[in-house]
Amino acid sequence: MIQQTPRTFEADASGEVLDRLVGLHQLISPNLIRQTVLDTGRSNRSDCRLTHEIMLWVVLAMGILTDLPIRQVFKHARRLRQGETTPPRNTLCKARRRLGIAPLRHLFEKVARPLATLDTPGAFYKHLRLVGVDGTTFDIPDSPANVTAFGRPKGPRADAAFPQVRKLSLVELGTHAELAFVLKPYCRGETSMVAGLMRHLQEGMLLQWDRNFFSYKLWESLTNKKVHILLRGKCNLILKPIKKLVDGSYLAKIYPKAYDREKDRNGIVVRVIKYTLDDPQRVGQGEEHTLITTLLDPEEHPAVKLILLYHERWEVELTFDEQKTHQDPPRPGKPTNLRSETPQGVVQEVYALSLGHYATRALMAQAAATKKLDPDSLSFVGCLRILRCRLPECDSRTPQTWQEWYAAMLWEMSCERVDMKQTPTGPQRRNRINPRVVKRKMSNFKKKRPEHRKRPPLSKPFVESIVMRE
Repeated sequence: MIQQTPRTFEADASGEVLDRLVGLHQLISPNLIRQTVLDTGRSNRSDCRLTHEIMLWVVLAMGILTDLPIRQVFKHARRLRQGETTPPRNTLCKARRRLGIAPLRHLFEKVARPLATLDTPGAFYKHLRLVGVDGTTFDIPDSPANVTAFGRPKGPRADAAFPQVRKLSLVELGTHAELAFVLKPYCRGETSMVAGLMRHLQEGMLLQWDRNFFSYKLWESLTNKKVHILLRGKCNLILKPIKKLVDGSYLAKIYPKAYDREKDRNGIVVRVIKYTLDDPQRVGQGEEHTLITTLLDPEEHPAVKLILLYHERWEVELTFDEQKTHQDPPRPGKPTNLRSETPQGVVQEVYALSLGHYATRALMAQAAATKKLDPDSLSFVGCLRILRCRLPECDSRTPQTWQEWYAAMLWEMSCERVDMKQTPTGPQRRNRINPRVVKRKMSNFKKKRPEHRKRPPLSKPFVESIVMRE
């Protein structure tokens, strides 16, 4: 008698199918997953073992277990029952394609929220939530579909080795939580992507970003939303003083056009802070730096305090470093950040990576709060390893054992501290800086060019290619 394959996976005693992911239920509830599937119009066939709900959990797990192929991710997500087999790789990949992008996008928008409270050290300035906007790029597999959809960087010698996707993110600086992001092809500039983040900026935020993002229209739009701004201005920006302030800064006006400046109309008053660095070891030493802000009162917001505050913007870069260098780094056999060879898979994978990063950072924020620590004082790498190690141990059969497991994991994360220097005012990060250089720029090998990609298969075996020399 032929044994038929069961149509659905058997649940455990607590009713869970992917029982090794139960530890994530505190952050992403099963009800939210089910509602996401319904809201995005994903209906399952009655005979489908890999339902959309199961695959949404599996793709989410891919964002945490980034070092594993999808079949091993499934094994880590579910304890197999007697007589069960793990679905083959092609079946899981087809289920990923059926799931699509919409559920991941919808889930991220529902889950991603600011993590810091007013009691979180380093997350607020004068009751203003510190947020930053910046962009990065991800190397993706060199497939024709990815090249068509996203493009590859151009260079004077040749095109880049891999196509890239550009990402612009809004990050809560105090917790490194990614609140929103926009994905576009590589050829799109970061400034053209800012509009996609505007709806996520709210009153009570202090936004910090780089000089390339400055524009009169953006400034006007953000101030109308009562979002405060602190950014670095370009060196060619005309900012004529209209009032000197006691701390060395001054008030000026920005205008939409040069003609408006001549007529002094439609101007917006801003505060300008200019400074230089005299430490020869620091990048930008001797260069004049210009900060522009909506915080106009020099007594309530001293210039030196704002200069120090602006450098918190680099926490966005650390968020990208956590995702690209530690959470999902290139490695032998996977020379790119992402693994998907289709545009839909790339977008899906970026959302999974961001959800995995957010889940880790949310747990770190909770762990830091138990000991009233700054979330920046915990090691992201150490906490991610703890999550990966402890997640399969979660026992959900009784609420008590689940709570004990959760409390133990938070305690263990709270012990993972970064290397801090003890000062009279408390522990601080080491006083260090890295120059903007690359270690290896050129290679002795020839540059990879279009004719080297997707070469046709060999016409004869190696042994037939041997020619003996007389």
